[in-house]
Amino acid sequence: MEELQPQINKKLKAEGSPEISKKSTDISVLSLGLIPEAERSPEINKKSLLTHYKWWLQMLLYSFFLLSGSSAATILGRLYYDNGGQSNWIATLVQVIGFPILIPFLFFTTADNGSRRRPLALAAFNIAIGVFLAVDCLLFSIGLRYLPIITYTLIGASQLGFNAVFSLFLNHQKFTPFIVNSLVLLTVSSTLLVFDPESGESGKASDRKYAVGFVCTVAASAGYAMMLSLTQLAFQKLIKKESARAVIEMTIYQSLVASIVITIALFAGGEWRRLGGEMDGYRKGKAGYVMNLVWTAVGWQVFGVGCVGLIFQVSALFANVIGMLGLPMGPVLAVVFLGDRLSGLKAVAMVVAMWGFVSYIYQHYLDDLEMKERGRNGDGVELPLVDDERGASA
Repeated sequence: MEELQPQINKKLKAEGSPEISKKSTDISVLSLGLIPEAERSPEINKKSLLTHYKWWLQMLLYSFFLLSGSSAATILGRLYYDNGGQSNWIATLVQVIGFPILIPFLFFTTADNGSRRRPLALAAFNIAIGVFLAVDCLLFSIGLRYLPIITYTLIGASQLGFNAVFSLFLNHQKFTPFIVNSLVLLTVSSTLLVFDPESGESGKASDRKYAVGFVCTVAASAGYAMMLSLTQLAFQKLIKKESARAVIEMTIYQSLVASIVITIALFAGGEWRRLGGEMDGYRKGKAGYVMNLVWTAVGWQVFGVGCVGLIFQVSALFANVIGMLGLPMGPVLAVVFLGDRLSGLKAVAMVVAMWGFVSYIYQHYLDDLEMKERGRNGDGVELPLVDDERGASA
C-alpha cells in the first residue's frame, strides 16, 4: 500500500489536512476510499468494522452520561432548595466538586505521550475555563432556585441557539434556513415564559425573583454554550490525539479550578457559618442533606464526562443537540416528583421548543446526506461519515 501514499497525501492536502507517514498508510487508504471494499483484506475490513462499532458505542455511552447526569442532578438540585437548602454557593459547589470520582479511571487509560502540542496553552485554557465555569454554575444555581423546573428547563433550551451563534464564529458552523428557524423557535419558546401567569407566587418580591432567575438562566445558558464552543476549539488546536484520558483530564482540571474558586467565595462571603444550621433544619434530615449533595455532585460529573466526550468525538453543537433530547425529561420528572404545574403557556412553549429542536435535527439529517454524496469518490466508493463530519466541524 505504500505506493498509494502520494495519492493519500495529495487528497489530504486538497482537503486542508496534514499529510501522513508510512506508518498510517494502511488505515488512511481504507478511510479515504482509495481501495474498493471488495479488494480490502479481511483484516482491514474487520478493523474498520470494529472501529465503526467502537465509535458508535462511545457515542451512545457519552449520550447516556449526558442525559442521565443532567436530569438527575437538576431534580436533586431543586429538591435541595425545596427541602430547606439556602446556600447558592453550596448548590454551585456540588456541580463541580465531584471530580475525584474520575481520578481512578486515569489508571485504566493509556498516557497520551506527545498528544499535546502546547501544554502551557492548554493549562492556561483549563484555568480560564475553570474560573468561568464557577461563575456559570452560580448563575445556573440562582436560576434553579427562583424558577420552577419546567420554566428552568425550557429557558435552558436557548443554549442550543447561543451555541449555534458561537459555533459560527469559533468553529465555522454554517447557518442554514433550518438552523435559523430553530434559533427563532427556541427564542420564542423562552420569551413566552416571561408572560406565564403561573410562574410563581404573586407579589412584587416573587416577580423580582422570577426576573432574576430568568436573566441568570439565560446568561448561564449563553455562557455554557460559549464554553462548549471554546472546548471544541481547544481540542482542535491544543489536543490532537483522540483518547478517553484527554476527556477525563480536561474534566478533572477544569472542575478542580472551579471548585477552588467556589470554595474561596463560600468562605470569603461568610456563608459557611450558616451551613450547620441549614443541615439541622433540612426537612429530610442530616442524612438526606448529605446524600442529596453527594448524588448531585456525582450526577453533574457524569454529565460533564458525557458532554466533553461528545465534543471531543464530534462537535460542541452536536453535544448541545444531544442535551436538548432531554428537554422533555425535566418537565415530566418535575410534574411527577416535585408537583410542578404544567400550565397551558408552558405546554405551548415546550411544543415550540421541540419544534425548534426537530428543525435542527432535520438540518443535521440533510448535512449527513450531503456528506454522504461528497464522500463518494470517482469509483463510487463511499467514505466514512465519521471522519467527514469531524473534519467538517474542524
